[in-house]
Amino acid sequence: MNSTTPSRLEKVLAAGHQAVTSEVGPPRNCDGSVIEHKAQMIKDYVDAINVTDNQTSVTRLCSLAACIRLKLMGLEPVLQMVTRDRNRIALQSDILGAASFGICNILCLTGDHQHFGDHPNAVNVFDLDSTQLLQTVRMMRDEGHLLGGHQVEPRPQMFIGAAANPFADPFEIRVPRLAKKAAAGAQFIQTQCIYNMEKFKLWLKLARERGLTEKVAILAGITPMKNVGMARYMKNRVPGIDVPDEIVKRIGGVPKEKQAEEGIKLAIEQIQELKEEEGVRGFHIMAIEWEEKVPEIVERAGLYPRPQIN
Repeated sequence: MNSTTPSRLEKVLAAGHQAVTSEVGPPRNCDGSVIEHKAQMIKDYVDAINVTDNQTSVTRLCSLAACIRLKLMGLEPVLQMVTRDRNRIALQSDILGAASFGICNILCLTGDHQHFGDHPNAVNVFDLDSTQLLQTVRMMRDEGHLLGGHQVEPRPQMFIGAAANPFADPFEIRVPRLAKKAAAGAQFIQTQCIYNMEKFKLWLKLARERGLTEKVAILAGITPMKNVGMARYMKNRVPGIDVPDEIVKRIGGVPKEKQAEEGIKLAIEQIQELKEEEGVRGFHIMAIEWEEKVPEIVERAGLYPRPQIN
């Protein structure tokens, strides 16, 4: 894999290191110091920081503004962009705006349906889907024009990513969907939180057999459990999350005051196990308002210090 953009994340992967990304969720107000505080906690332990884009369809401080804030701090953001809220004019405009601030990583997502958020009556946009957004970013970067044909110079130098969920039904289309995203321009993939290790390894095996792990860098999604209540909630209430019963039993099988530590231990074990899997090129740690634990997880998992990249 050769580096083609200014992205530090791309350079880390191109150099053969296992990459580490994490993410910060913007607040539901205009207090930008929240982003800065979360980023300060994790900045020395990750290669890039995702900023979620109105996750779970809840209105928050916008991803682009938060990414600019990280960039001004000297950090490397990953701009998450969902097609749910913007048409193709706004999406392309935001990509140009991000590039004008030197933001060079983008994660292309469709986004959760409005029904799940705080504005259930909002109008769906979905002018493009995530695959079409991937194609659009690649076209802007590689061909230097917009969807309407206007030539763009300078071009946005984006390292392009997408998400994958190996656990959603039907399982049979999971790898073909990955192939479709790779063909559309995805260079790295951040997966859904992994708890069902057997199913993830089957998905990875099928991806390897199609040569996909040679085309895209797979970053395995890791989310530490805080307690057994979180384990049960994710198992029963969060669509697309596959939490086996043994995980719930393990977290619930220790005293309440030790459940958080058990969740951290589980996350570290998951990373150690996945390090040995051919095709896993790094980890995306989604701590979900538990950012202060990311440094501990990274360090105990043997992923610290992060490589120095020029």
